[in-house]
Amino acid sequence: MSHQVLRQHAEIAYEAELSALAANDDRPRPPQWKLSPWAVTDYLLGTTLADGTVISPKYIGDRRIIEIAVATLATDRSLLLLGVPGTAKSWVSEHLAAAISGDSTLLVQGTAGTGEEAMRYNWNYALLLAKGPTEEALVPSPMFNAMKAGKLCRVEELTRIPSEVQDTLITMLSEKTLPIPELSSEVQGVEGFNVIATANSRDRGVNELSSALQRRFNVVVLPLPSSIEAEIEIVRSRVESMSKALALPAEPPALEEIRRVVTVFRELRSGATEDGKAKVKSPSGTLSTAEAISVMTNGLSLAGHFGNGKLTALDLAAGMVGAIVKDPTQDPVVFKEYLETVVKERDGWKDLYRACKDRI
Repeated sequence: MSHQVLRQHAEIAYEAELSALAANDDRPRPPQWKLSPWAVTDYLLGTTLADGTVISPKYIGDRRIIEIAVATLATDRSLLLLGVPGTAKSWVSEHLAAAISGDSTLLVQGTAGTGEEAMRYNWNYALLLAKGPTEEALVPSPMFNAMKAGKLCRVEELTRIPSEVQDTLITMLSEKTLPIPELSSEVQGVEGFNVIATANSRDRGVNELSSALQRRFNVVVLPLPSSIEAEIEIVRSRVESMSKALALPAEPPALEEIRRVVTVFRELRSGATEDGKAKVKSPSGTLSTAEAISVMTNGLSLAGHFGNGKLTALDLAAGMVGAIVKDPTQDPVVFKEYLETVVKERDGWKDLYRACKDRI
């Protein structure tokens, strides 16, 4: 019995778009790139091709930011995408790898427990004991495979990785070489190899990058959406695609419901109402765009499975309170004050006010 995977890799989910871009792409391509830098940027930002094919936007924001990121990867410099949680760093990283290398799966997920073997290589210990250090016993890492194949390797949450493990990247990034002293050999990166790393700017103090490693990255900061309309469009498009993938039995959310969630998150995040007339206190959480998407998706699931399929304030309230109230001591006070001074006074928001107040 076969089942559809929950989340396809970008190069599979958007295979038709990537093929159409390649067929229409007559600009110069760096060695081993599937698309030209211009076409990669169009893939990220969306466009309509000469043959009428519509390329959906994967990132909604300043084109120049994506151009700088793509141009960096066309050089021998590696790319570090930096930003607060929920600014689409991992999403952009995945789609860059899919468009450039045709493979977004060469991934090192950074955690406090990430060891050197995740960056370099490991050993099959049964073979190692039986035959000693041989190529057959060596287990390559994603970085190892990317260097050999001339592809991009993604390193997620770089500042979560212990400093001594981070520094194993220095030789790979500067010399494009991975030494294997046990075999008295090395792997040399071939044309097309590069690294895209992501880091949370709020976690920069966890394991700060050494100056030697910082010098080997070009840093591109992904900002929060500049306008409420841009953020609403991001939430709408991602919720729509996720609802289809999850087969949620609910009606697509009205734009007004998305606007209310996005407005609440933006105001609490910035510490002021959208019209600038009132100051509000900010809770301890980040209240990112990604969390707004999660609130909407959770609300649709509640509406579809436990309601009549139409999204209501009651469906949104559970997810909103969970996203906003992270510190059980301080955050309920902050949110209650916001509800009483801002939400309660807005026309047409009484249902959201009552639903959220009952959940705190």
